[in-house]
Amino acid sequence: MAKPSFLPPFMFGLLFATFGVVLSAKYSNITVDQSALLALKSHITHDPHNFLATNWSTSTSVCNWIGVTCGSRHHKVTALNLSSMDLTGTISSQLGNLSFLTWLDIHQNSFHGSLPIELTNLCRMKYLDFGNNSFNGEIPSWFGCFTELQILNLYLNNFIGVIPSTLGNLSKLEMLDLAGNLIFGRIPNSLFKCKELKH
Repeated sequence: MAKPSFLPPFMFGLLFATFGVVLSAKYSNITVDQSALLALKSHITHDPHNFLATNWSTSTSVCNWIGVTCGSRHHKVTALNLSSMDLTGTISSQLGNLSFLTWLDIHQNSFHGSLPIELTNLCRMKYLDFGNNSFNGEIPSWFGCFTELQILNLYLNNFIGVIPSTLGNLSKLEMLDLAGNLIFGRIPNSLFKCKELKH
């Protein structure tokens, strides 16, 4: 009769340590994303339908929050859709900590103020819709950092000034909508480098 095989004690320790590292990494990832979204929630001064007030709670997983989509493999926040929720507020700089975010849609709300430069950390961004809000200031030149961006909607805001030439860095851009702002000056020649631009 074969003897039962047992793992040596050091193997148990190794397995336990590995599991602990994986578990803590997953937990810390969610904690970072949760903190970023809670910071955004704290910058929202009016939530008339209580979408976030009742649903964005630490008692449930951030992946189950309204408007939030997580990746199935790494459980990081990949999309945030808060469009048409009648929200009023400003954009928290901590939103830039959502390192796996590819889709951000907050159109048709009453967000205002300027956009924090920390959003440049969102290097995976493909879809960005800030349309129909009340953002002001110049269109940030750092939008040119979003080299994966395909859609950029900034229509119906209070942006002023010229179109930044850095938008020519967006080689994958397919749609650009700047209508309904206070933009003046020439269309930069750099936009002709956006060979995928259709609209």
